[in-house]
Amino acid sequence: MTTQQPIEVTCPQCHCTVAVPPLSHRQKAKCPRCQHTLFVYYKAQYERLCALAISGLIFLFLALPFNFLSFKAAGQSRTIHLADGISVMLELDAYTLAIVTTIATLVLPGLVLCGFIVLSIARLIRHKSDFIARVHRMVNIMLPWSMAEVFLVGTLVSLIKITEQADLSIGLSFYAFVLFTMCTSACSLFYNSNDYLFWLNSYFPKPKPITPQSAAFSIQRTWALLLTAALLYIPANTYPIMRTEVFGSEESNTILGGVIRLWESGSYPVAIIILVASVFIPILKIFIIGWLTYTLNRDTTGTNETRMKYYRFTAYIGRWSMVDVFVVAILVSLLQTGNTLSVYPGAAALAFCAVVLLTMLAGMTFDSRLIWLSGKKIHD
Repeated sequence: MTTQQPIEVTCPQCHCTVAVPPLSHRQKAKCPRCQHTLFVYYKAQYERLCALAISGLIFLFLALPFNFLSFKAAGQSRTIHLADGISVMLELDAYTLAIVTTIATLVLPGLVLCGFIVLSIARLIRHKSDFIARVHRMVNIMLPWSMAEVFLVGTLVSLIKITEQADLSIGLSFYAFVLFTMCTSACSLFYNSNDYLFWLNSYFPKPKPITPQSAAFSIQRTWALLLTAALLYIPANTYPIMRTEVFGSEESNTILGGVIRLWESGSYPVAIIILVASVFIPILKIFIIGWLTYTLNRDTTGTNETRMKYYRFTAYIGRWSMVDVFVVAILVSLLQTGNTLSVYPGAAALAFCAVVLLTMLAGMTFDSRLIWLSGKKIHD
């Protein structure tokens, strides 16, 4: 925030009006009511954002044409590019897995970086327009679904799993993808959505006030998404998430079965990561969002700060449950050598993917402003 005069802004999470003074390098402005970070100021933050976004796009393009991973097992070898992995999943009729992986790890991160470039240049040349406002809106919509860093963690987990059965080597595209992920993550340090929101304030409609009808609709929609996710969580953990064929012998693994196998093989850190990301986090998120929605009908204003912390916690951790989905995508793409060694997605992969996406949507549809209203006010 480069203005030299205090500006009056409305916190998007609790709707509290705050007068924000000028900020110095590395200073933050937080809402005094809900502690939401309104602004973070860095020197040359728009120049840094633009440079990182351009670098990220370059590394993304470099990650596509070269070898990503290759392995050798039982006298056979296989090398994949990122595009090859998608085509393998399509050939195996794993259309949903292919589409989700492509969109979440390549398409959306690339579009977000393009949006960062447009927004940073607009700030540098001080150009406001309805187009810039639409770009800002689309970037904010795409950001939660951009999962390049989650895919990278899933790839590392896959490498540890594969080393039990084959010799692995890493290609140039893998290093390019790591740099692309680093640039994408660094962009989030210099991108402050509220900065653009208040700068483009005249191009956005004012937030609609909370009415009993809108509150009821938000609560009902959140409950519907949570209940659907809870029902899908059952087949996601009871059906196999992937099938492995080794010399004609087939073995099916559920999520917990895979965790147990990793633990028995001595891969304790990876087993813990999968257990936390694929078992604990979905349950925890369903429970927390359900508890938050339930307490909206109760006069619990004394716990508002605590409830906001839980709300932000669920918004941060939810996407990391996709690690197991991306592990399956990597293994299916790489391990296809006929009867010698092949991996196929199981029925649980689609169900678990739906659980993750539905819990993320439930968190997004939950109106955090309702936390600051008592149960009586919501229904009045």
